Amino acid sequence: RRERKNMRKLFAYLKGYRKETVLSPLFKLLEACLELIVPLVVARIIDEAIPSSDKTYAVHMCLLLVLLGLVGLVFSVTAQYFAAKAATGLCTRLRQALFDRMQSFSCSSADRMGSATMITRLTGDMNQLQTGFNLMLRLLLRSPFVVLGAAVMAFAVDAEAAMVFLGVIPLLSVVIFGIMLISLPMYKKVQGRLDRVLSGARENLTGVRVIRAFRREKAERQEFYSRNEELTQEQRKVGRITALLNPLTYVIINGAVIVLIYSGALRVDSGELTAGQLVALYNYMSQILVELIKFADLIINVTRAAACGRRIAAVLDMPADDIVSKTPRAPLGGGWPVEFKDVCLRYPGSGGDALSGISFYAPAGSHIGIIGSTGSGKSSLVNLIPRLYTATGGEVTVNGKNVADADAGSLRREIGVVPQKIRLFRGSIRDNLLNGNPDATDEDMDDAVKAAQAADVVASKGGLDGIIEQGGRNLSGGQRQRIAIARALVRRPRILILDDSSSALDLATDAALRKSLKAFAEDMTVFTVSQRTSSIAGCDLIIVLEDGKAVGMGDHGSLLRTCGVYREIYESQFKKEDA
Repeated sequence: RRERKNMRKLFAYLKGYRKETVLSPLFKLLEACLELIVPLVVARIIDEAIPSSDKTYAVHMCLLLVLLGLVGLVFSVTAQYFAAKAATGLCTRLRQALFDRMQSFSCSSADRMGSATMITRLTGDMNQLQTGFNLMLRLLLRSPFVVLGAAVMAFAVDAEAAMVFLGVIPLLSVVIFGIMLISLPMYKKVQGRLDRVLSGARENLTGVRVIRAFRREKAERQEFYSRNEELTQEQRKVGRITALLNPLTYVIINGAVIVLIYSGALRVDSGELTAGQLVALYNYMSQILVELIKFADLIINVTRAAACGRRIAAVLDMPADDIVSKTPRAPLGGGWPVEFKDVCLRYPGSGGDALSGISFYAPAGSHIGIIGSTGSGKSSLVNLIPRLYTATGGEVTVNGKNVADADAGSLRREIGVVPQKIRLFRGSIRDNLLNGNPDATDEDMDDAVKAAQAADVVASKGGLDGIIEQGGRNLSGGQRQRIAIARALVRRPRILILDDSSSALDLATDAALRKSLKAFAEDMTVFTVSQRTSSIAGCDLIIVLEDGKAVGMGDHGSLLRTCGVYREIYESQFKKEDA
Protein backbone atom coordinates (compact mmCIF):
# COMPACT_ATOMS: atom_id res chain seq x y z
CA ARG A 1 0.00 0.00 0.00
CA ARG A 2 2.83 2.35 0.84
CA GLU A 3 4.53 1.63 -2.50
CA ARG A 4 1.30 2.39 -4.40
CA LYS A 5 0.99 5.63 -2.47
CA ASN A 6 4.57 6.55 -3.37
CA MET A 7 3.94 5.83 -7.06
CA ARG A 8 0.88 8.07 -7.00
CA LYS A 9 3.12 10.82 -5.64
CA LEU A 10 5.35 10.47 -8.68
CA PHE A 11 2.50 10.97 -11.11
CA ALA A 12 1.48 14.11 -9.23
CA TYR A 13 4.44 15.71 -11.04
CA LEU A 14 2.58 15.22 -14.33
CA LYS A 15 0.59 18.36 -13.59
CA GLY A 16 0.77 20.49 -16.70
CA TYR A 17 1.23 17.43 -18.93
CA ARG A 18 -2.20 15.84 -18.48
CA LYS A 19 -3.17 16.76 -22.04
CA GLU A 20 -0.13 14.96 -23.46
CA THR A 21 -0.81 11.84 -21.37
CA VAL A 22 -4.30 11.65 -22.89
CA LEU A 23 -3.46 12.62 -26.48
CA SER A 24 -0.53 10.22 -26.88
CA PRO A 25 -2.56 7.01 -26.19
CA LEU A 26 -5.50 8.47 -28.15
CA PHE A 27 -3.46 8.95 -31.32
CA LYS A 28 -1.95 5.50 -30.86
CA LEU A 29 -5.45 4.01 -30.68
CA LEU A 30 -6.41 5.87 -33.86
CA GLU A 31 -3.34 4.42 -35.55
CA ALA A 32 -4.32 0.96 -34.30
CA CYS A 33 -7.83 1.33 -35.75
CA LEU A 34 -6.36 2.04 -39.18
CA GLU A 35 -4.01 -0.92 -38.81
CA LEU A 36 -6.96 -3.23 -38.13
CA ILE A 37 -8.60 -2.15 -41.39
CA VAL A 38 -5.59 -3.09 -43.54
CA PRO A 39 -6.20 -6.91 -43.60
CA LEU A 40 -9.78 -6.34 -44.77
CA VAL A 41 -8.57 -4.18 -47.66
CA VAL A 42 -6.00 -6.83 -48.62
CA ALA A 43 -8.75 -9.49 -48.47
CA ARG A 44 -10.87 -7.38 -50.86
CA ILE A 45 -7.99 -7.17 -53.33
CA ILE A 46 -7.45 -10.96 -53.23
CA ASP A 47 -11.11 -11.98 -53.33
CA GLU A 48 -12.54 -9.33 -55.66
CA ALA A 49 -9.92 -7.45 -57.68
CA ILE A 50 -7.64 -10.38 -58.62
CA PRO A 51 -10.30 -12.97 -59.69
CA SER A 52 -12.14 -10.39 -61.84
CA SER A 53 -8.91 -8.73 -63.10
CA ASP A 54 -10.41 -5.38 -62.12
CA LYS A 55 -7.33 -3.17 -62.25
CA THR A 56 -9.23 0.00 -61.38
CA TYR A 57 -10.61 -1.53 -58.21
CA ALA A 58 -7.15 -2.92 -57.34
CA VAL A 59 -5.56 0.52 -57.82
CA HIS A 60 -8.23 2.14 -55.65
CA MET A 61 -7.65 -0.42 -52.92
CA CYS A 62 -3.85 0.08 -53.14
CA LEU A 63 -4.30 3.84 -52.92
CA LEU A 64 -6.49 3.27 -49.86
CA LEU A 65 -3.66 1.24 -48.30
CA VAL A 66 -1.23 4.09 -49.00
CA LEU A 67 -3.64 6.59 -47.47
CA LEU A 68 -4.11 4.41 -44.40
CA GLY A 69 -0.32 4.15 -44.07
CA LEU A 70 0.26 7.91 -44.37
CA VAL A 71 -2.51 8.83 -41.93
CA GLY A 72 -1.28 6.13 -39.55
CA LEU A 73 2.25 7.56 -39.78
CA VAL A 74 0.96 11.01 -38.86
CA PHE A 75 -0.96 9.56 -35.90
CA SER A 76 2.12 7.58 -34.78
CA VAL A 77 4.53 10.54 -34.96
CA THR A 78 2.03 12.75 -33.13
CA ALA A 79 1.58 10.15 -30.40
CA GLN A 80 5.34 9.76 -29.98
CA TYR A 81 5.76 13.55 -29.76
CA PHE A 82 3.21 13.83 -26.97
CA ALA A 83 4.64 10.78 -25.16
CA ALA A 84 8.19 12.16 -25.30
CA LYS A 85 7.00 15.58 -24.11
CA ALA A 86 5.11 14.10 -21.15
CA ALA A 87 7.93 11.70 -20.18
CA THR A 88 10.69 14.30 -20.34
CA GLY A 89 8.49 16.83 -18.53
CA LEU A 90 7.69 14.37 -15.75
CA CYS A 91 11.34 13.42 -15.24
CA THR A 92 12.54 17.02 -15.44
CA ARG A 93 10.24 17.97 -12.59
CA LEU A 94 11.00 14.80 -10.67
CA ARG A 95 14.74 15.33 -11.04
CA GLN A 96 14.43 18.87 -9.75
CA ALA A 97 12.23 17.78 -6.85
CA LEU A 98 14.61 14.93 -6.05
CA PHE A 99 17.61 17.24 -6.05
CA ASP A 100 15.76 19.77 -3.87
CA ARG A 101 14.85 17.03 -1.41
CA MET A 102 18.43 15.78 -1.27
CA GLN A 103 19.61 19.32 -0.63
CA SER A 104 17.24 19.51 2.32
CA PHE A 105 18.43 16.28 3.97
CA SER A 106 20.11 16.45 7.32
CA CYS A 107 23.67 15.19 7.47
CA SER A 108 22.38 12.03 9.15
CA SER A 109 20.01 11.30 6.27
CA ALA A 110 22.68 12.05 3.68
CA ASP A 111 25.21 9.83 5.48
CA ARG A 112 22.69 7.01 5.74
CA MET A 113 21.79 7.12 2.03
CA GLY A 114 25.26 7.73 0.60
CA SER A 115 26.31 9.89 -2.32
CA ALA A 116 26.59 6.98 -4.78
CA THR A 117 22.97 5.98 -4.13
CA MET A 118 21.73 9.54 -4.57
CA ILE A 119 23.60 9.91 -7.86
CA THR A 120 22.09 6.63 -9.10
CA ARG A 121 18.60 7.92 -8.26
CA LEU A 122 19.22 11.12 -10.23
CA THR A 123 20.74 9.42 -13.27
CA GLY A 124 20.17 5.73 -13.96
CA ASP A 125 16.87 5.39 -12.12
CA MET A 126 15.51 8.59 -13.61
CA ASN A 127 16.48 7.59 -17.17
CA GLN A 128 14.89 4.17 -16.76
CA LEU A 129 11.70 5.77 -15.43
CA GLN A 130 11.58 8.16 -18.41
CA THR A 131 12.02 5.31 -20.91
CA GLY A 132 9.41 3.14 -19.22
CA PHE A 133 6.84 5.94 -18.98
CA ASN A 134 7.38 6.90 -22.62
CA LEU A 135 6.76 3.32 -23.76
CA MET A 136 3.80 2.98 -21.42
CA LEU A 137 2.02 5.98 -22.95
CA ARG A 138 2.52 4.61 -26.47
CA LEU A 139 1.94 0.90 -25.98
CA LEU A 140 0.05 0.22 -22.75
CA LEU A 141 -3.34 0.78 -24.40
CA ARG A 142 -2.36 0.23 -28.01
CA SER A 143 -1.01 -3.32 -27.74
CA PRO A 144 -3.96 -4.81 -25.79
CA PHE A 145 -6.35 -2.88 -28.06
CA VAL A 146 -4.75 -4.38 -31.20
CA VAL A 147 -4.73 -7.88 -29.67
CA LEU A 148 -8.42 -7.72 -28.72
CA GLY A 149 -9.32 -5.79 -31.86
CA ALA A 150 -7.59 -8.36 -34.08
CA ALA A 151 -9.50 -11.13 -32.31
CA VAL A 152 -12.82 -9.30 -32.80
CA MET A 153 -12.04 -8.61 -36.47
CA ALA A 154 -11.10 -12.27 -36.92
CA PHE A 155 -14.52 -13.26 -35.61
CA ALA A 156 -16.08 -10.79 -38.02
CA VAL A 157 -14.22 -12.47 -40.89
CA ASP A 158 -14.98 -16.07 -39.84
CA ALA A 159 -16.16 -17.12 -36.39
CA GLU A 160 -15.15 -20.77 -36.70
CA ALA A 161 -11.56 -20.06 -37.72
CA ALA A 162 -11.27 -17.31 -35.10
CA MET A 163 -11.81 -19.84 -32.29
CA VAL A 164 -8.05 -20.38 -32.44
CA PHE A 165 -7.62 -16.82 -31.17
CA LEU A 166 -9.68 -17.56 -28.04
CA GLY A 167 -7.28 -20.30 -27.04
CA VAL A 168 -4.12 -18.31 -27.79
CA ILE A 169 -4.80 -14.99 -26.04
CA PRO A 170 -5.42 -16.33 -22.48
CA LEU A 171 -2.40 -18.62 -22.75
CA LEU A 172 -0.19 -15.72 -23.80
CA SER A 173 -1.57 -13.55 -20.98
CA VAL A 174 -0.60 -16.19 -18.40
CA VAL A 175 2.95 -16.36 -19.80
CA ILE A 176 3.46 -12.57 -19.95
CA PHE A 177 1.99 -11.64 -16.59
CA GLY A 178 3.54 -14.65 -14.87
CA ILE A 179 7.01 -13.64 -15.99
CA MET A 180 6.30 -10.04 -14.99
CA LEU A 181 5.29 -11.02 -11.44
CA ILE A 182 8.40 -13.17 -11.03
CA SER A 183 10.84 -10.61 -12.44
CA LEU A 184 9.56 -7.50 -10.62
CA PRO A 185 11.15 -8.24 -7.19
CA MET A 186 14.28 -9.50 -8.90
CA TYR A 187 14.87 -6.14 -10.56
CA LYS A 188 14.87 -4.55 -7.09
CA LYS A 189 17.77 -6.77 -6.09
CA VAL A 190 19.61 -5.90 -9.30
CA GLN A 191 19.32 -2.18 -8.54
CA GLY A 192 20.56 -2.76 -4.99
CA ARG A 193 23.62 -4.63 -6.28
CA LEU A 194 24.23 -1.82 -8.78
CA ASP A 195 24.29 0.68 -5.91
CA ARG A 196 27.04 -1.34 -4.22
CA VAL A 197 29.12 -1.44 -7.40
CA LEU A 198 28.77 2.31 -7.96
CA SER A 199 29.57 3.07 -4.32
CA GLY A 200 32.75 1.00 -4.46
CA ALA A 201 33.81 2.56 -7.77
CA ARG A 202 33.28 6.06 -6.40
CA GLU A 203 35.34 5.37 -3.27
CA ASN A 204 38.09 3.88 -5.42
CA LEU A 205 38.22 6.88 -7.76
CA THR A 206 38.16 9.51 -5.02
CA GLY A 207 40.78 7.68 -2.96
CA VAL A 208 43.02 6.59 -5.83
CA ARG A 209 46.10 8.32 -4.38
CA VAL A 210 45.77 6.56 -1.05
CA ILE A 211 45.15 3.23 -2.75
CA ARG A 212 48.29 3.58 -4.84
CA ALA A 213 50.37 4.87 -1.96
CA PHE A 214 49.55 1.77 0.10
CA ARG A 215 49.59 -0.59 -2.89
CA ARG A 216 45.99 -1.63 -2.39
CA GLU A 217 45.17 -1.88 -6.10
CA LYS A 218 44.90 -5.69 -6.05
CA ALA A 219 42.62 -5.73 -3.00
CA GLU A 220 40.40 -3.03 -4.48
CA ARG A 221 40.19 -4.89 -7.78
CA GLN A 222 39.19 -8.07 -5.98
CA GLU A 223 36.53 -6.19 -4.01
CA PHE A 224 35.17 -4.62 -7.19
CA TYR A 225 35.21 -7.98 -9.00
CA SER A 226 33.31 -9.54 -6.10
CA ARG A 227 30.60 -6.87 -6.13
CA ASN A 228 30.43 -6.90 -9.91
CA GLU A 229 30.07 -10.68 -9.90
CA GLU A 230 27.18 -10.43 -7.42
CA LEU A 231 25.51 -7.92 -9.73
CA THR A 232 26.13 -10.17 -12.72
CA GLN A 233 24.62 -13.19 -10.94
CA GLU A 234 21.45 -11.22 -10.12
CA GLN A 235 21.23 -9.96 -13.70
CA ARG A 236 21.65 -13.50 -15.01
CA LYS A 237 18.86 -14.76 -12.77
CA VAL A 238 16.39 -12.17 -13.97
CA GLY A 239 17.75 -12.50 -17.50
CA ARG A 240 16.98 -16.22 -17.55
CA ILE A 241 13.38 -15.51 -16.60
CA THR A 242 12.76 -12.62 -19.00
CA ALA A 243 14.62 -14.41 -21.80
CA LEU A 244 11.80 -16.98 -21.84
CA LEU A 245 9.28 -14.32 -22.81
CA ASN A 246 9.93 -13.98 -26.54
CA PRO A 247 10.56 -17.69 -27.26
CA LEU A 248 7.39 -18.76 -25.45
CA THR A 249 5.26 -16.16 -27.20
CA TYR A 250 6.77 -17.14 -30.57
CA VAL A 251 6.09 -20.84 -29.96
CA ILE A 252 2.49 -20.21 -28.93
CA ILE A 253 1.72 -17.79 -31.77
CA ASN A 254 3.46 -19.84 -34.45
CA GLY A 255 1.69 -22.96 -33.23
CA ALA A 256 -1.60 -21.09 -33.56
CA VAL A 257 -0.59 -19.93 -37.07
CA ILE A 258 0.07 -23.52 -38.11
CA VAL A 259 -3.33 -24.59 -36.83
CA LEU A 260 -5.00 -21.62 -38.50
CA ILE A 261 -3.37 -22.13 -41.91
CA TYR A 262 -3.91 -25.90 -41.90
CA SER A 263 -7.58 -25.72 -40.94
CA GLY A 264 -8.12 -22.66 -43.13
CA ALA A 265 -6.56 -24.31 -46.17
CA LEU A 266 -8.95 -27.27 -45.83
CA ARG A 267 -11.91 -24.91 -45.61
CA VAL A 268 -10.69 -22.85 -48.58
CA ASP A 269 -10.43 -26.09 -50.58
CA SER A 270 -14.00 -26.99 -49.62
CA GLY A 271 -15.28 -23.51 -50.43
CA GLU A 272 -16.28 -22.58 -46.88
CA LEU A 273 -13.60 -19.85 -46.68
CA THR A 274 -12.07 -17.58 -49.30
CA ALA A 275 -8.34 -17.12 -49.82
CA GLY A 276 -8.66 -13.44 -48.95
CA GLN A 277 -10.35 -14.26 -45.66
CA LEU A 278 -7.59 -16.75 -44.80
CA VAL A 279 -4.93 -14.12 -45.56
CA ALA A 280 -6.83 -11.61 -43.43
CA LEU A 281 -6.97 -14.11 -40.55
CA TYR A 282 -3.23 -14.76 -40.92
CA ASN A 283 -2.53 -11.01 -40.89
CA TYR A 284 -4.58 -10.58 -37.73
CA MET A 285 -2.65 -13.41 -36.11
CA SER A 286 0.61 -11.73 -37.19
CA GLN A 287 -0.60 -8.45 -35.71
CA ILE A 288 -1.25 -10.23 -32.42
CA LEU A 289 2.25 -11.72 -32.54
CA VAL A 290 3.92 -8.34 -33.20
CA GLU A 291 1.89 -6.55 -30.56
CA LEU A 292 2.50 -9.19 -27.93
CA ILE A 293 6.24 -9.00 -28.57
CA LYS A 294 5.99 -5.24 -28.14
CA PHE A 295 3.89 -5.74 -25.05
CA ALA A 296 6.41 -8.19 -23.61
CA ASP A 297 9.19 -5.63 -24.13
CA LEU A 298 6.92 -3.02 -22.58
CA ILE A 299 6.35 -5.20 -19.53
CA ILE A 300 10.10 -5.63 -19.01
CA ASN A 301 10.75 -1.89 -19.33
CA VAL A 302 7.78 -0.92 -17.18
CA THR A 303 8.85 -3.46 -14.54
CA ARG A 304 12.29 -1.87 -14.41
CA ALA A 305 10.79 1.61 -14.45
CA ALA A 306 8.41 0.70 -11.61
CA ALA A 307 11.31 -0.56 -9.48
CA CYS A 308 13.25 2.65 -10.19
CA GLY A 309 10.15 4.76 -9.57
CA ARG A 310 9.64 3.21 -6.13
CA ARG A 311 13.26 3.95 -5.25
CA ILE A 312 12.84 7.57 -6.35
CA ALA A 313 9.54 7.86 -4.47
CA ALA A 314 11.18 6.46 -1.33
CA VAL A 315 13.72 9.30 -1.43
CA LEU A 316 11.00 11.89 -1.99
CA ASP A 317 9.10 10.38 0.93
CA MET A 318 12.02 10.93 3.30
CA PRO A 319 11.44 13.93 5.57
CA ALA A 320 13.03 17.23 4.59
CA ASP A 321 14.84 18.06 7.80
CA ASP A 322 16.38 21.37 6.80
CA ILE A 323 14.34 24.04 5.05
CA VAL A 324 16.27 27.00 3.63
CA SER A 325 14.64 30.21 4.72
CA LYS A 326 13.89 33.00 2.27
CA THR A 327 13.31 35.61 4.94
CA PRO A 328 15.64 38.63 4.81
CA ARG A 329 18.70 38.56 7.03
CA ALA A 330 18.42 40.31 10.36
CA PRO A 331 20.55 43.46 10.81
CA LEU A 332 24.03 42.76 12.11
CA GLY A 333 24.31 43.33 15.79
CA GLY A 334 27.24 41.44 17.23
CA GLY A 335 27.84 37.84 18.12
CA TRP A 336 25.35 35.39 19.52
CA PRO A 337 25.65 33.44 22.79
CA VAL A 338 25.63 29.64 22.64
CA GLU A 339 24.64 27.26 25.43
CA PHE A 340 24.78 23.49 25.72
CA LYS A 341 22.50 21.97 28.35
CA ASP A 342 23.32 18.33 29.17
CA VAL A 343 23.63 17.54 25.45
CA CYS A 344 23.92 14.01 24.08
CA LEU A 345 24.36 12.84 20.50
CA ARG A 346 24.06 9.36 19.05
CA TYR A 347 24.46 8.74 15.34
CA PRO A 348 21.92 6.46 13.60
CA GLY A 349 22.99 2.84 13.82
CA SER A 350 25.68 3.61 16.40
CA GLY A 351 26.05 1.45 19.47
CA GLY A 352 26.87 4.32 21.82
CA ASP A 353 26.76 8.09 22.28
CA ALA A 354 29.25 10.25 20.41
CA LEU A 355 28.63 12.97 23.01
CA SER A 356 27.12 12.73 26.46
CA GLY A 357 26.41 15.20 29.24
CA ILE A 358 27.97 18.28 27.58
CA SER A 359 27.07 21.54 29.31
CA PHE A 360 28.69 24.97 28.93
CA TYR A 361 27.84 28.59 28.17
CA ALA A 362 29.64 30.70 25.55
CA PRO A 363 28.83 34.43 25.87
CA ALA A 364 28.43 36.53 22.75
CA GLY A 365 31.82 37.57 21.38
CA SER A 366 33.75 34.92 23.31
CA HIS A 367 36.38 32.59 21.87
CA ILE A 368 35.89 28.92 22.70
CA GLY A 369 38.60 26.33 22.14
CA ILE A 370 37.84 22.61 21.81
CA ILE A 371 40.59 20.01 22.07
CA GLY A 372 40.84 16.28 22.59
CA SER A 373 42.16 13.07 21.12
CA THR A 374 41.02 11.74 17.75
CA GLY A 375 37.44 10.48 17.97
CA SER A 376 36.70 12.32 21.19
CA GLY A 377 33.70 14.15 19.65
CA LYS A 378 35.14 17.57 18.77
CA SER A 379 33.57 17.84 15.31
CA SER A 380 30.33 16.31 16.58
CA LEU A 381 30.05 19.07 19.18
CA VAL A 382 30.46 22.02 16.80
CA ASN A 383 28.21 20.39 14.17
CA LEU A 384 25.32 20.65 16.62
CA ILE A 385 25.47 24.46 16.63
CA PRO A 386 24.33 25.01 12.99
CA ARG A 387 22.10 21.92 13.34
CA LEU A 388 24.03 19.87 10.82
CA TYR A 389 23.16 17.09 13.26
CA THR A 390 20.39 17.22 15.86
CA ALA A 391 21.07 16.46 19.51
CA THR A 392 19.44 13.24 20.68
CA GLY A 393 19.37 14.48 24.24
CA GLY A 394 19.57 17.80 26.05
CA GLU A 395 19.30 21.18 24.38
CA VAL A 396 21.53 23.42 22.26
CA THR A 397 20.51 27.08 22.27
CA VAL A 398 21.80 29.88 20.04
CA ASN A 399 20.83 33.42 20.98
CA GLY A 400 18.44 31.94 23.55
CA LYS A 401 16.55 29.73 21.06
CA ASN A 402 16.67 25.95 20.80
CA VAL A 403 18.29 25.13 17.46
CA ALA A 404 15.99 22.10 17.12
CA ASP A 405 13.06 24.51 16.79
CA ALA A 406 14.86 27.18 14.78
CA ASP A 407 14.56 27.70 11.06
CA ALA A 408 17.70 26.01 9.71
CA GLY A 409 18.13 28.50 6.87
CA SER A 410 17.95 31.56 9.09
CA LEU A 411 20.23 29.94 11.67
CA ARG A 412 22.96 28.92 9.23
CA ARG A 413 22.90 32.29 7.51
CA GLU A 414 24.34 33.75 10.70
CA ILE A 415 27.01 31.05 11.15
CA GLY A 416 30.26 30.68 9.26
CA VAL A 417 31.58 27.11 9.13
CA VAL A 418 35.02 25.93 8.00
CA PRO A 419 34.75 22.12 8.03
CA GLN A 420 37.53 19.69 8.78
CA LYS A 421 37.42 18.40 5.22
CA ILE A 422 37.74 21.44 2.99
CA ARG A 423 35.46 21.49 -0.05
CA LEU A 424 36.25 24.02 -2.76
CA PHE A 425 34.37 24.11 -6.05
CA ARG A 426 35.61 24.41 -9.61
CA GLY A 427 35.54 28.04 -10.71
CA SER A 428 37.13 31.31 -9.75
CA ILE A 429 38.17 32.36 -6.25
CA ARG A 430 35.41 34.95 -6.48
CA ASP A 431 32.81 32.25 -7.17
CA ASN A 432 33.95 30.26 -4.15
CA LEU A 433 33.84 33.30 -1.87
CA LEU A 434 30.38 34.25 -3.15
CA ASN A 435 29.15 30.87 -1.92
CA GLY A 436 29.64 32.32 1.54
CA ASN A 437 27.79 35.55 0.74
CA PRO A 438 26.21 36.06 -2.71
CA ASP A 439 25.82 39.79 -1.99
CA ALA A 440 29.48 40.39 -1.07
CA THR A 441 31.31 43.21 -2.81
CA ASP A 442 34.94 43.07 -3.93
CA GLU A 443 35.81 45.12 -0.87
CA ASP A 444 34.09 42.59 1.41
CA MET A 445 35.98 39.76 -0.25
CA ASP A 446 39.32 41.58 0.00
CA ASP A 447 38.76 42.16 3.74
CA ALA A 448 37.90 38.49 4.29
CA VAL A 449 40.91 37.33 2.26
CA LYS A 450 43.26 39.53 4.29
CA ALA A 451 41.77 38.37 7.59
CA ALA A 452 42.18 34.74 6.51
CA GLN A 453 45.86 35.33 5.65
CA ALA A 454 45.03 34.33 2.06
CA ALA A 455 46.12 37.50 0.25
CA ASP A 456 49.26 35.80 -1.08
CA VAL A 457 47.19 32.84 -2.32
CA VAL A 458 44.82 35.12 -4.24
CA ALA A 459 47.71 37.10 -5.68
CA SER A 460 49.50 33.95 -6.84
CA LYS A 461 46.38 32.93 -8.80
CA GLY A 462 45.98 36.30 -10.50
CA GLY A 463 43.42 37.89 -8.18
CA LEU A 464 39.82 37.05 -7.34
CA ASP A 465 39.21 35.78 -10.87
CA GLY A 466 41.96 33.17 -10.53
CA ILE A 467 40.73 29.65 -11.28
CA ILE A 468 40.39 26.92 -8.69
CA GLU A 469 40.18 23.37 -10.00
CA GLN A 470 37.63 20.89 -8.73
CA GLY A 471 38.26 20.16 -5.06
CA GLY A 472 41.03 22.77 -5.03
CA ARG A 473 43.52 20.36 -6.59
CA ASN A 474 45.75 23.23 -7.75
CA LEU A 475 46.12 24.50 -4.15
CA SER A 476 48.09 23.15 -1.23
CA GLY A 477 46.35 22.02 1.94
CA GLY A 478 47.15 25.29 3.75
CA GLN A 479 45.99 27.39 0.79
CA ARG A 480 42.68 25.52 0.64
CA GLN A 481 42.16 26.10 4.35
CA ARG A 482 42.78 29.83 4.09
CA ILE A 483 40.41 30.22 1.11
CA ALA A 484 37.76 28.27 3.05
CA ILE A 485 38.23 30.55 6.08
CA ALA A 486 37.85 33.59 3.83
CA ARG A 487 34.64 32.08 2.42
CA ALA A 488 33.24 31.79 5.95
CA LEU A 489 34.35 35.30 6.96
CA VAL A 490 32.92 37.06 3.90
CA ARG A 491 29.39 36.66 5.28
CA ARG A 492 30.36 38.49 8.52
CA PRO A 493 28.91 35.71 10.68
CA ARG A 494 27.73 36.13 14.24
CA ILE A 495 29.24 32.71 15.04
CA LEU A 496 32.39 31.34 13.39
CA ILE A 497 33.25 27.63 13.63
CA LEU A 498 36.80 26.58 12.72
CA ASP A 499 36.85 22.78 12.78
CA ASP A 500 40.56 21.96 12.80
CA SER A 501 40.83 24.30 9.82
CA SER A 502 44.37 25.50 10.51
CA SER A 503 46.03 22.10 10.80
CA ALA A 504 47.97 22.64 7.54
CA LEU A 505 49.18 26.12 8.53
CA ASP A 506 52.60 26.79 9.98
CA LEU A 507 52.75 28.22 13.50
CA ALA A 508 53.51 31.78 12.35
CA THR A 509 50.57 31.87 9.91
CA ASP A 510 48.31 30.27 12.52
CA ALA A 511 49.25 32.95 15.07
CA ALA A 512 48.70 35.72 12.51
CA LEU A 513 45.30 34.24 11.65
CA ARG A 514 44.16 34.21 15.28
CA LYS A 515 45.25 37.79 15.72
CA SER A 516 43.51 38.98 12.54
CA LEU A 517 40.27 37.23 13.47
CA LYS A 518 40.00 39.30 16.64
CA ALA A 519 40.58 42.48 14.66
CA PHE A 520 38.16 41.42 11.89
CA ALA A 521 35.13 41.14 14.19
CA GLU A 522 35.69 41.69 17.87
CA ASP A 523 32.11 40.75 18.80
CA MET A 524 31.98 37.51 16.79
CA THR A 525 31.59 34.28 18.80
CA VAL A 526 34.32 31.91 17.66
CA PHE A 527 34.61 28.14 18.18
CA THR A 528 38.04 26.73 17.36
CA VAL A 529 38.61 22.98 17.16
CA SER A 530 42.30 22.15 17.14
CA GLN A 531 44.86 19.53 18.03
CA ARG A 532 47.36 22.27 18.92
CA THR A 533 47.27 23.81 22.37
CA SER A 534 49.05 26.85 20.91
CA SER A 535 46.01 27.52 18.66
CA ILE A 536 43.55 27.68 21.57
CA ALA A 537 45.74 28.85 24.48
CA GLY A 538 44.33 32.39 24.25
CA CYS A 539 40.66 31.32 24.22
CA ASP A 540 38.27 32.51 26.92
CA LEU A 541 37.09 28.95 27.52
CA ILE A 542 38.72 25.68 26.54
CA ILE A 543 36.69 22.45 26.50
CA VAL A 544 38.69 19.22 26.77
CA LEU A 545 36.89 16.16 25.38
CA GLU A 546 37.63 12.50 25.96
CA ASP A 547 35.36 9.69 24.69
CA GLY A 548 32.52 12.14 24.08
CA LYS A 549 32.62 13.65 27.56
CA ALA A 550 33.95 16.99 28.81
CA VAL A 551 36.79 16.07 31.14
CA GLY A 552 37.94 19.64 31.64
CA MET A 553 36.81 23.25 31.15
CA GLY A 554 38.58 26.50 31.84
CA ASP A 555 41.30 28.73 30.52
CA HIS A 556 44.77 27.57 29.52
CA GLY A 557 46.38 28.16 32.91
CA SER A 558 43.69 26.50 35.00
CA LEU A 559 43.55 23.44 32.74
CA LEU A 560 47.31 22.93 33.05
CA ARG A 561 46.82 22.73 36.79
CA THR A 562 43.60 20.72 36.99
CA CYS A 563 43.17 18.64 33.82
CA GLY A 564 45.55 15.74 33.29
CA VAL A 565 44.39 15.13 29.68
CA TYR A 566 45.04 18.74 28.67
CA ARG A 567 48.36 18.82 30.49
CA GLU A 568 49.44 15.63 28.71
CA ILE A 569 48.56 17.07 25.29
CA TYR A 570 50.33 20.33 26.07
CA GLU A 571 53.50 18.69 27.38
CA SER A 572 53.74 16.32 24.41
CA GLN A 573 53.50 19.25 22.00
CA PHE A 574 55.72 21.54 24.05
CA LYS A 575 58.47 18.93 24.11
CA LYS A 576 58.18 18.49 20.34
CA GLU A 577 58.31 22.22 19.72
CA ASP A 578 61.16 22.64 22.22
CA ALA A 579 63.11 19.85 20.58
